[in-house]
Amino acid sequence: MLEPASLLSLHTRWASSSSLTGYPQTLGIWTKEQVEAWKPIVDAVHAKGGIFFSHIGHVGRVSNTEFPAKRASSNLLYRQAVDTQTQSNGIDVAQFSTPRRLTTEEIPLVVNDFRLAARNAIEAGFDGIEIHGARGYLLDQFMKDHVNDRTDKYGGSLENRCRFPLEVVEAIVDEIGADKLGIGLSPFADYAEAGDSNPEALGLYMVESLNKYGLVYCHMVEPRMKTVGEKCESPHSLLPMRKAFRGTFIVAGGYDREDGNNAVAENRADLVAYGRVFLANPDLPKRFALHAPLNKYNKEAFYIPDPVLGYIDYPFLEDTD
Repeated sequence: MLEPASLLSLHTRWASSSSLTGYPQTLGIWTKEQVEAWKPIVDAVHAKGGIFFSHIGHVGRVSNTEFPAKRASSNLLYRQAVDTQTQSNGIDVAQFSTPRRLTTEEIPLVVNDFRLAARNAIEAGFDGIEIHGARGYLLDQFMKDHVNDRTDKYGGSLENRCRFPLEVVEAIVDEIGADKLGIGLSPFADYAEAGDSNPEALGLYMVESLNKYGLVYCHMVEPRMKTVGEKCESPHSLLPMRKAFRGTFIVAGGYDREDGNNAVAENRADLVAYGRVFLANPDLPKRFALHAPLNKYNKEAFYIPDPVLGYIDYPFLEDTD
């Protein structure tokens, strides 16, 4: 399944039924039935020696009310919808619905959704959880000044825009402990039109604020991955955030074997996250160790509902001999 001692981060379990309007056939962790369904999956990862963290998130305005949900668009943020939804395989799907703004009084309810999802993840056997504060979803939407036009205590200044994500952090630390909690951030990215005018200041403010909680890691997307799946030249660097953060710093975005080794050797990161190449190479650590060729990933199979195609049909190294 995966190489022993790998850290596997599962992307993404939605924190409440109101999160399910983003994509069809997405997974959750807010009911007892879902908790029980995750247990054998978590056990299988542990049996292979893996460390298993579950992402929890909320789609926010990246949403369509045509998809089944108990509360449809009740917990969305901004008055304007995202123009189009394009998945990583380049397939356009439904236009996003026009959302409504979360009221100030509703935000603590969403914070509590995150807290309960974290508790459920630990009950299911996950070793920890990663708060999804990246890639244009709800928490990222609050942080970014290109889309957050609120005038209450959750909008305007950098401190106000980061208030909601940090309230989620505090609630989950109180629930499961900082030693089981990481967070994912993408201050330089412009996913779902959620960009920021000063991403370095945003990234620094967040990691400095996170230091007081003692999170086990911060997982940050490289500036060169400004849009989904596209690697571009960027004058920016994650190094200021890496130096400021006191926990384990994980980088992601467009890394190959050599680039990842260099990032760790040059102290630009403690760990490097691999996504697409790991999906296509279930024995990726072994292939890296042997300098073996890699399977090519099939972008057309990304995020499709088929349980086999593009997920568990890639060959192991011994099967390619």
